[in-house]
Amino acid sequence: MKKFLIQSILTLFIINNWAQSQKIRPREMGIEIGLFQTGKWNAITDVYGVKVGHETVITGNNVRTGVTIILPHGENLFENKVMAAIHVTNGFGKALGFTQVEELGTIETPIGLTNTLNIFNVANSIIDYMIMQNPDIRSVNPVVGETNDSGLNDIQGRHVKKNHVIKAIKNAKTGPVIEGSVGAGTGTRAFGYKGGIGTSSRILPKEAGGFTVGVLVQTNFGGSLMINGAPVGRELKKSPFSSNIPYDQDEGSCMIVIATDAPLSNRNLKRMAKRVDHALGSVGAYSPNGSGDYAIIFSTSKPQSSDKKSFTRKEIKNNSMNGLFMATVEATEEAIINSLFMAETVSSKYGKMEELPIDETMKILKKYRALNWNKKLYPWKK
Repeated sequence: MKKFLIQSILTLFIINNWAQSQKIRPREMGIEIGLFQTGKWNAITDVYGVKVGHETVITGNNVRTGVTIILPHGENLFENKVMAAIHVTNGFGKALGFTQVEELGTIETPIGLTNTLNIFNVANSIIDYMIMQNPDIRSVNPVVGETNDSGLNDIQGRHVKKNHVIKAIKNAKTGPVIEGSVGAGTGTRAFGYKGGIGTSSRILPKEAGGFTVGVLVQTNFGGSLMINGAPVGRELKKSPFSSNIPYDQDEGSCMIVIATDAPLSNRNLKRMAKRVDHALGSVGAYSPNGSGDYAIIFSTSKPQSSDKKSFTRKEIKNNSMNGLFMATVEATEEAIINSLFMAETVSSKYGKMEELPIDETMKILKKYRALNWNKKLYPWKK
């Protein structure tokens, strides 16, 4: 029986990895969102120094969960804190460490994403990791967000353990980021289909500062899916307040992590984070009662002095923020769409969540002329 179980898990991992390799990101299919160009990877890791690590936990017929870690940089975060802020769209969530970020304006640990009841185990594991790095610390503020994956996962079992968290931290890397049903997105659902991890980035033109904005999302929320203005959810007959989506599938949450290399105070970082609400609206979300929608944002820009007790920091002026605002909206919107397109169907004893039907979706987008806009419109039209 044990041998059979191990073989089953291995087979599921192989299938998931194969499915991921077969997926095509939306932008490559002509779904071009926004004005700004993407970075090299079109991922949060386009912000220099940012790393992402996943650990996917799949066991038997009941465990479909995981953890995703975002490292603002590869140095000791407790000694080299990053400027940060938090924005709450709807606070139905179990977010940890957010009040200190709001008060002091910095993040001092890796950022963790996981499921609702595992958030405390993940936070405890991050504390253990920080103590290993900094044996003399007496206080540390782990930052962890969550969404509820109980529709596909044995959430009460709290199957994400310390070894998963430490492995995700140590294996975090720059470059391309795996998306879809992976890490913290393994058991999530969105818009009546399989949700998951998605990421995107934007590079501002030189005249707007030339800065990079990267976003990573964990999608597990409801609404009526819109892509580039096309009513995809309604066309697919997956929309709120219809018999095709059970009520509990329209509830849910979205965790959004934003990184930038722009030199910003926590005040202007918070102003940037607020703009994710426009992206949520653009994709058809409306933050229902049971939705915990949070944005965590940080800047990788370093202070001008190495003196930790007294340093000055460059800061972009308020009237130069507009490009960063737009980049945040665009990257968040595309990250959400990427999470849907890259997710694979996941089954467990609790049910089955189908991936977004790509062929049907593309036909709808073609019908509404929502494809290949950048080939026709300013500033790319030749």
